[in-house]
Amino acid sequence: MYILALPYFGMVTDVIPVFSRKPLFGYKGMAFATMAIAALSTGVWAHHMFTTGTVLLPFFSLLSLLIAVPTGIKFFNWIGTMWRGSLTFATPMLFSIGFLLAFLMGGLTGVMLASPPIDFVTHDTYFVVAHFHQVLFGSAVFAGFAGFYFWYPKMFGRMYNETLGKIHFWVLFIGFWVTFMPQYQLGLEGMPRRVASYPAGLGWQTLNDVSTVGAYMIGLSFVFFLINLWVSWRKPVPAGDNPFDAHALEWFATSPPVHHNFTKLPPIRSERPVWDFHHPDARTIRHGGNGHGELAGAAPAPSAGHD
Repeated sequence: MYILALPYFGMVTDVIPVFSRKPLFGYKGMAFATMAIAALSTGVWAHHMFTTGTVLLPFFSLLSLLIAVPTGIKFFNWIGTMWRGSLTFATPMLFSIGFLLAFLMGGLTGVMLASPPIDFVTHDTYFVVAHFHQVLFGSAVFAGFAGFYFWYPKMFGRMYNETLGKIHFWVLFIGFWVTFMPQYQLGLEGMPRRVASYPAGLGWQTLNDVSTVGAYMIGLSFVFFLINLWVSWRKPVPAGDNPFDAHALEWFATSPPVHHNFTKLPPIRSERPVWDFHHPDARTIRHGGNGHGELAGAAPAPSAGHD
């Protein structure tokens, strides 16, 4: 799960500093935490096999608990970046915060499942279903949409509709929690996973009904996403080269980027090369809209968003 989540960690790590108007807090710690997660994740797979009796429980339990440490470092980096920042809650930022909350819950229950006694009780129940989906759905969907909305203007040269984007987030966010929180309780009450039906009178019906309502809300949220794409395509609003006043190298290029973005490699003096471009001494080669490289001494003004 962590290997699948690492690309999405990178997405929110790009988004949060932009909408906090601060550099990333603890850049080196974030980099080392990423490498530690990649290394430790190769040894945590066996926590899915605790009940088989064929794996060394103390070793794999320790690794499963240990991987929470670099993950916690990342959370401190993200929260530290937002701390006392000038926050703006555009759609990419909302999805990034939604990712933090969703993955935090999934991670906390992962620490519980890393303990063999708890894993024995909850194995093959809906508790594991809820945990697994909160981690993967929380990362792939929330962080994935954060990245999509963030780089959409860069990819297509047009803005999305901010109002529809926020409606998409809130319906998805509420539906997500309504779907999966009841499943934790169902798992603790003994409802097994991979069972299509169950006898009446076990007390599971109400929670399943609530979870079903949440699933329909998740489906409904994608309707707003598709409408947003349609509106953006039918009534395009030019995004400009850097509508979010972002700082990574892709925001030097035009939107959408053309072949051979740069005639020369732009100078990189920090983790925020585009923001360094505002310094009077910072000069770089930036690709112009006419297809020819041009020497620029000042950054272009950010383009206005579309609401």
